[in-house]
Order: sequence, then C-alpha cells, then structure tokens
Amino acid sequence: MLLWLVERARALPWRRVMTQAGGDFDVDGGNAGASARREHERRRANREQRIRQKHPRLSGLILALQEEPQHERAWARGADGEQFVAQSLTKRCAASVVLLHDRRIPGSRANIDHIAITAGGVWVIDSKRYTGKVAVSKPLFGTAKLMIAGRDQTRLIDGLIKQVALLEHAIAELGQDVPVHGTMCFVDADLPLLRTLTVASFPLLYPKALAKRLNHHGPLSAEQARAIAAQLAQRFPPA
Repeated sequence: MLLWLVERARALPWRRVMTQAGGDFDVDGGNAGASARREHERRRANREQRIRQKHPRLSGLILALQEEPQHERAWARGADGEQFVAQSLTKRCAASVVLLHDRRIPGSRANIDHIAITAGGVWVIDSKRYTGKVAVSKPLFGTAKLMIAGRDQTRLIDGLIKQVALLEHAIAELGQDVPVHGTMCFVDADLPLLRTLTVASFPLLYPKALAKRLNHHGPLSAEQARAIAAQLAQRFPPA
C-alpha cells in the first residue's frame, strides 16, 4: 500500500495554486523529496562511474550483482518518506492550509522538508522514515532522549530546533506575530496509539494526526495565511 501511494505521489505536481479576492494567488509548493532524490542519484552515478573506471570489462556484471549501499538506500527511502507525507497532508488538509515542500535554506546545504501555513500559525515538519518502535526516555536528571528501534536518535531533534528558529526569525523580520510550531512526522515507525510523544516540546506524529492539527481553527484568516506563505516561499525557495 505504501509503495502504491509513493508512486502516486511522484506523479502529483506539488504546486498548489489558490485564488483570493483581487486575482490569482500563485505559490510554488515545491516538489517533495526532490533534493533527497537528487542526492541518491548523484551517489549512485558516482559509484557506477568508479566501478566502470576500475573494471571496464566486468563493470556491467558487477553492477548487476552488487546491492545498492546502505547510504544510497537511505536517501531513496528518505525521499519516498517525504513524498508520502506530502501526499497524505495534501489529501487530508483543508484548502486553507498552504503546504511548501522541500525548501532550501539560503546559505546552507540543508533543507526543510515541509512548511505548513495554517490558521493557527506556521508549522515546520521534518519527515522521518524509520522502522521500529519510537520511544522517549526521560531520565531523572538530564534531557529526554529520542529512541528509535532501541537506538538513541536524539540528534535528529537538533535539526528541527534549528529549522524552527530559522522560521521564527523569518516571521519576526516580516513583522508578523505568528506562532511557529515544529513536529516530526513518521512513516513506517511504531508510535503509541493512545498518547502523543513529545521531545523538546515537539510532537511526534503520523501524517493523519498531523493533518488534524493543521486543520485546527486559529486567528489567521485564509488571506493572511496565504500572504505569509507567499513571503516564506520567496525566503525559502524550492530546493
């Protein structure tokens, strides 16, 4: 089922065009997973080139028998996860929710997976495609730890903290008094069914639960949300 949704997501244009009073309102929603897909292709091309140069006669056979390295598969899985989250949110979110996917951070090689502009504020969404149980370890002393499949993955939170700070700074420069939220959206991983885990105040959610939060009512009108989205789309262009 997931593979079918991913293939369908690849065929969808992640460009949302909206209309408001006074004329067309055009925002480039970006292409979910595009930068991760390009990195996967770059690494695969480099590996194939090295093998062809080192083994010109046997390169075809070697490439046919050789499995894709884990670091290449990770980029492909990440791209599929971003596309799945984008497709799911687009399906479940109200038309008033503006979704920006795979946004470039100026002056950095990093990117933001998704930005959602809603009636309740701006959301920074970090897609994660992991397998295994997700848990939060809270020691008596010290900070909470994010555990995925029994491994400490707390470092993943650091990137989200930085991205939320970037959006807060951008919103302040725009002269807007709008809250900025952050979340990790998981694909395939096992989250608790009856409660929501949080790390550093960020909820860990599946796409369906996240869409419900994005659809909540808030102080921003649809026009205000779209205006903010247009400004953020310029500051954080498609990657």
